Amino acid sequence: MATVHAAQPFAQVRTRVPAVRHVGPNWYATVMGTAIVANAGVALPGGQRWLQDVCTGVWALSAVLLVAVLAARCAHWAWHTDQARRHLRDPAVAPFYGCLPMALLAVGAGTLLLGPPVLGERTAVTVDAALWAVGTASSLLVAAAVPYLMVARHRIGLDDASPVWLLPVVAPMVAAATGPALIPHLPADAVQAREALLLGCYAMFGLSLLATLTMLPLVWSRLVRRGPLPLALTPTLFLVLGPLGQSTTAVGQGADVASGAVPAPYATALRGFAVLYGVPVMGFALLWLAVAAALVVRAARRGMPFAMTWWAFTFPVGTCVTGAASLARHTGLHALGWLAVGLYAALVVAWLAAGAGTLRGTVSGRLLAAPTG
Repeated sequence: MATVHAAQPFAQVRTRVPAVRHVGPNWYATVMGTAIVANAGVALPGGQRWLQDVCTGVWALSAVLLVAVLAARCAHWAWHTDQARRHLRDPAVAPFYGCLPMALLAVGAGTLLLGPPVLGERTAVTVDAALWAVGTASSLLVAAAVPYLMVARHRIGLDDASPVWLLPVVAPMVAAATGPALIPHLPADAVQAREALLLGCYAMFGLSLLATLTMLPLVWSRLVRRGPLPLALTPTLFLVLGPLGQSTTAVGQGADVASGAVPAPYATALRGFAVLYGVPVMGFALLWLAVAAALVVRAARRGMPFAMTWWAFTFPVGTCVTGAASLARHTGLHALGWLAVGLYAALVVAWLAAGAGTLRGTVSGRLLAAPTG
């Protein structure tokens, strides 16, 4: 009798969470895409008070989404372990584990930018430091673990390359872009800690950049050899913008705090590097944006359906907003400021479209059902 009574609660809980069986790691993209709307909004030059208030609300929404998705994913692992392990063995799903650290890092960055009036500065700094530490550790883990699985466990064909492969290796770049903001909050006499944090961010910048450069040729080769991606996957072309915009943001953020972390000659060099690196990379990002947008228009004319891949329109574009805003700040060039504003307008439209589609799909249960085909 004791055994029967003990088993019943677990059976009842299992029946309460069937909807999370198919909630994969790609759901963290909803958190990333929402947080970047807030973070990019406050990065725009000449920000208005009303915009900051709106961005504060969006940041709060991203924090709520983070808690909800974390809870769903924990339930997924607890009650559907077989499916969770299947996701890790699936080369099409495993790269989405890179979304978890980026969600943590994006919400943490928003907490530091927008949270002090709501939480108090000390609490905001503490929350961001915690999220950054966990996000950075998990980003380094997935950046090593997912490529290992791709080599040792997954079976990938010559023409299976996908922009989704960038997700695990771009996660450390997000850590590199968000870490420098914590440096001014370290004690003034913690010289070693300040320098270690800044140089650690630049190390992650290099790690992510070089890993991206090894994968981008594979993605381009697949496109020219096999033609456009399947309709539902076409939005993932925008993922290529992620490492481009985020790396530009990372060097800009590092340059902003360099004078308080490294000796003067290096601080000056890093400020110059932010412009010398960022301008050419932003130029390539705009080229890729044009090509990807044209392919998306082509797919839309052919009946591209809504899918969770639409969230690829958000975070990567948001990183280009913060990258362009950083360049505008360092060069004083108004054209770059207007570029940031234009990209931000596109980001908001994309976020509204992806959010509306996700809400409809969740309410109807379509996005929580087993994938077909």
